[in-house]
Amino acid sequence: MRTATRSLLPAAFASVLLLTACGTGTQGSGVPGPGTAGSGSAAPVPGDPSDLEKDGVRVTGMGGRTRSVGPPVVPVEFAVTNREDRPFTYTVALDVLSASGEVLANTKETVPSVPAGRTVRRTVRIDTLRSGAERVRLGKVRRVPSDEAPAGAHCPPSGFRLTADDGDAAMGLRVVGLHLENCGTRPRRLDGHPLLELLDEDRKPVPGVDVLRGGGDIALVTGFDDPPRPVDLKPGETGFARLMWRNTTGAGDPVNVPYVRVRAEPGSRPLTVIPELDLGTTGKLGVSAWTKGSRP
Repeated sequence: MRTATRSLLPAAFASVLLLTACGTGTQGSGVPGPGTAGSGSAAPVPGDPSDLEKDGVRVTGMGGRTRSVGPPVVPVEFAVTNREDRPFTYTVALDVLSASGEVLANTKETVPSVPAGRTVRRTVRIDTLRSGAERVRLGKVRRVPSDEAPAGAHCPPSGFRLTADDGDAAMGLRVVGLHLENCGTRPRRLDGHPLLELLDEDRKPVPGVDVLRGGGDIALVTGFDDPPRPVDLKPGETGFARLMWRNTTGAGDPVNVPYVRVRAEPGSRPLTVIPELDLGTTGKLGVSAWTKGSRP
């Protein structure tokens, strides 16, 4: 079946996508500023300029909605510039909005290993449930050093891959799982708790939070306070631990921790996950011991 295309936006936006340059480019090599189309056209990208650039990421083009057999699709082009001195992996959240500001669709895209001082461009095609897309907005932008990235096609120098799941929430209690895969070529032994470093949006240490081995007085959760036992992981096997906290807010400023830097054992290389911990004003985070498998 032939795909029909109907533009809801000026034709200049659609032309952006025809000239998309995927891959890398040198910093300052013509990456457009916010509010300009990525092809060099003078036509503005629809949206509030303050919503189009954040933390080295810029939305550079938005195409007209296309319709095929499935739901409508809105192509969005963005550029990522790494101003650090080593490669970073970026996670970019994008929202497609109606004229009234209603979120019609959103997505998260991972851009791995952007070289230091370089810019890469990507185009993502966002499915919407209905028509009416008029503008785009950048959501959260997160970035971690590529050799600490939680997961990817290659095994990190640590010999482990680490991911954080979406977790469970009930009555202000939060529990998130850490999943650790031995992606190396030799068996590994864990014996204890993950070692955690809590980082803010600038990846600086967050003060004033006690990291507890076990649940402490946060809550009683089955298995959370089990004592550590040796966990042997052959290549391809996984270990599991949990983080627990309450997001209660009382006196003082709430503490939010987007990044958690994890060492599987003393002396191991760190890995960084992005669980977005909303710790409230409790000042406590519990961590369970490693167990084998994906759940205790």
